[in-house]
Amino acid sequence: MSETVRYTYRLRPGRQAEGALLAEWGRCRWLWNEAVHQQRTGRKPTFGKLSKLLTEARGRNAWLRDGSQVAQQQTLRTYATALDHSFTVKGRSRPKVKRKKDALPSLEYTTRGFRLKDGRLCLPGKVTVPVVWSRDLPSDPTSVRVYRDSLGHWYASFVVRREQPETPEADLPGIGVDWGVKTTATTTNPVFDLLHLGHRKRCAAELAKAQRRMARRRRPKGHAPSKGYLDAKRQAARIAKKAARQNTHDARVWAKKVTNHHVLIAVEDFKPGFLGKTRMARKAADAAIGACKRELIERGRRVGRRVVLVPPAYTTMTCSACGERANLRLGLGVRIFECAACGHTACRDRNAARTILATAERRRASADDVRHLIASFRDGGSGAVRAGNPGPGLGGKPPGFIRGNR
Repeated sequence: MSETVRYTYRLRPGRQAEGALLAEWGRCRWLWNEAVHQQRTGRKPTFGKLSKLLTEARGRNAWLRDGSQVAQQQTLRTYATALDHSFTVKGRSRPKVKRKKDALPSLEYTTRGFRLKDGRLCLPGKVTVPVVWSRDLPSDPTSVRVYRDSLGHWYASFVVRREQPETPEADLPGIGVDWGVKTTATTTNPVFDLLHLGHRKRCAAELAKAQRRMARRRRPKGHAPSKGYLDAKRQAARIAKKAARQNTHDARVWAKKVTNHHVLIAVEDFKPGFLGKTRMARKAADAAIGACKRELIERGRRVGRRVVLVPPAYTTMTCSACGERANLRLGLGVRIFECAACGHTACRDRNAARTILATAERRRASADDVRHLIASFRDGGSGAVRAGNPGPGLGGKPPGFIRGNR
């Protein structure tokens, strides 16, 4: 079975090639902003209407004709997709104007707009960019995205087809995942916990030093930034990105470990955005809960596991031994859960993880079946109901069920 993936490589553009890429990005950014204006004025732009306007604009403006029509069409196609998602995907807002000082360059080309020759990426306008081939492409790419990150480094992301690597057979029935700050991911089995490694905390002193250099060399408003200020800003961005990459690597390794061993993965559908407004904002950002959650769900979907998103409501207040719910909410300072009904005592996060797994397992079970399932997780999930034998009354599909490739 094959899958569509992206292979990303570093680019080494010269001064002329970088200038040509930035000029092309300026044209595409103008088209994007024009499409945003069309939407805000109530003209309801579709991709067909925007393509017609592009043809007219290229006929009137010579500077627009100097650019690649493929990249410009792809920009409008991307805008049309973003606009459509703003109506259909919950939480997506309308596309906004891309400002020159904020938006990072990003260009997309289809097979009509690029080719690979002698290890170099050839783009329209006689732009040739060397590619750092860290690995071989598994097939001929169908499209490429050329972009620049916050450090000023250029990358090329190729869309290719490859044979899906074989995934080992799962030897465990299911696992529940509860998100936290002290321990990023607490599971029903302590072996699969993801500890908070604190990559950003280790870089805090070096980052603060770079930020103090920025503050000392900042010029008054209206004056061009000095070279020293730009160097300090680049150094601060490099430190921050290093910590982010370490978090991403740890999340991928952990997600692979979890998905390789479990048939069912019950994930707490936790939204960490609100933590940015609390006293735990810095530590929550260091934990990178959102990135770990995305990696786990994406990895589970790719390898064909059953991934169930469980609402976080009452998972901390529910006993994993008897299923009774506490009358009062547990404060963050209370780290041990004690059930008043049966006297069960467990780690607060471990109890929540077992409750999450029981919620995913029970589906539409009755109250007695739920208590029976929850009680089976008391010993770390050894008595969990296996996939394919859900037990009496356990039919239907759980809310938030994500289909994998079976």
